[in-house]
Amino acid sequence: MYISKIFVTVDILISKANFDKTEILLIKRKNEPYKDFWALPGGFVDEDEDLETAAKRELFEETTIRIDSLKQIGAYGTPNRDPRSHVVSIAFFGEVESRTEAKAADDAKEAKWFDISNLPPTAFDHSEIIKDGLQKFYIKK
Repeated sequence: MYISKIFVTVDILISKANFDKTEILLIKRKNEPYKDFWALPGGFVDEDEDLETAAKRELFEETTIRIDSLKQIGAYGTPNRDPRSHVVSIAFFGEVESRTEAKAADDAKEAKWFDISNLPPTAFDHSEIIKDGLQKFYIKK
């Protein structure tokens, strides 16, 4: 019997309202694949770990931001979206207060807030996740 080797990850789209603009948090990847590219915070789900728990853990490990509530954007599993193997990512959305600071940690080289009208190119399929998340949850304040 063949057992599929599909891995599960989480990606987190975090936004904050800052005066008249909305910003999202991206991290600069420290490691391959996509070393030095901007990406959503995220990573692999541990064995026996709840998806939302994994998302909160990865967000904290990479940015030092703690968040209470996340909403699921959707699942992304196109083969070859990750050059390492077949990876399915469950993407989450959350909002933080405008004064929230992020500090790069773990495998993030840098953490930076970007205005949603001026985003850099991103790793993997993160531009699709960002577009979907903003369409699903973004309401101009």
